[in-house]
Amino acid sequence: MAKGLARRTIVVAKVVVWTACLTPFVVLCIDAFTNQLAAEPVKDIQHRTGLTALIILLVTLAVTPLRRVTGWNELVKFRRLLGLFSFFYVLCHAVTYFVFDQSLSPALIAEDVVKHPWVTVGFTAFMLMIPLAVTSTQGWIRRLGSRWTKLHRLIYAIAILAILHFLWLVKKDVRDPYFYGTVALVLLAARLWPRAQRRVHATKPLPS
Repeated sequence: MAKGLARRTIVVAKVVVWTACLTPFVVLCIDAFTNQLAAEPVKDIQHRTGLTALIILLVTLAVTPLRRVTGWNELVKFRRLLGLFSFFYVLCHAVTYFVFDQSLSPALIAEDVVKHPWVTVGFTAFMLMIPLAVTSTQGWIRRLGSRWTKLHRLIYAIAILAILHFLWLVKKDVRDPYFYGTVALVLLAARLWPRAQRRVHATKPLPS
């Protein structure tokens, strides 16, 4: 009975997660087809997809702290799904940049990456997310073993790079980047602090 209820709870929760994550994309598509985008449609798409990717990335980072606080270990099952949705929006964000801003020109893309710091960090974050998305299957988890965990710690660097990308991009009104940056720092601290504490305790000499 308890197991059946737990399974139903997970199914309902997954439906909620899928719905919540897909809603921004559906709304964006509706706005695009009904000409409801902003005056600069490409920038509007890039802003929406980029912001959605960042928010979902932060929610992904929140899974582990929430699991520790609530004791609901089943939350781990949602981390990979959220991470893939974050990558999906990052991919949409990058594709609009590659296609509409740079006309799929490797030379123009390379020049922009070198010239503008916000493009450099954004492009780096995108490239770092690719191996995480590729290795998200059970098969890769088995093949990589403990190396899988080490590889997926890149999410910390990705979060920092994403915040820098957002901050350097907006230039003037930095309230949103500061807000999301603060959230990211809190979540990173919540994830890393217990690990640091365990290392401290492990290195303490045993009482004689």
